[in-house]
Amino acid sequence: MNKTLFEQIIDGTIPCHKVYEDENTLAFLDIHPTQPGHTLVIPKSMAKFVWDLAPADYSALMLSVQKVAQRLGDTLGTDYVGEKIVGTDIPYAHVHLIPFSTLAEYNQPASVADPDHAALAAMAKKLAF
Repeated sequence: MNKTLFEQIIDGTIPCHKVYEDENTLAFLDIHPTQPGHTLVIPKSMAKFVWDLAPADYSALMLSVQKVAQRLGDTLGTDYVGEKIVGTDIPYAHVHLIPFSTLAEYNQPASVADPDHAALAAMAKKLAF
């Protein structure tokens, strides 16, 4: 069976701009952000949807979501950090964290431009903990 994009990121065969990692979760920047600092938080255990996670894995994911969201808000100084769980783009449980100050920023579509890896690397360095 082919590994998903996120499984390949977890095992290191595809690079990412990592912000946070612990034994159960990984957080990295979205390469097509809706706003600077747009971060994805994923469990290291495979599940197609967040709702399919075992209770312990769901709890670990949400604890990391909380930590990363607080870090985004503190570091970037935005008024809010929104959370989206969509699940239609990649068949692997994940949570989007989007720093924003206005509703228009939060609802902005994802960037379709080629990823700016230099800017993403600089942002990851700023946010990493």
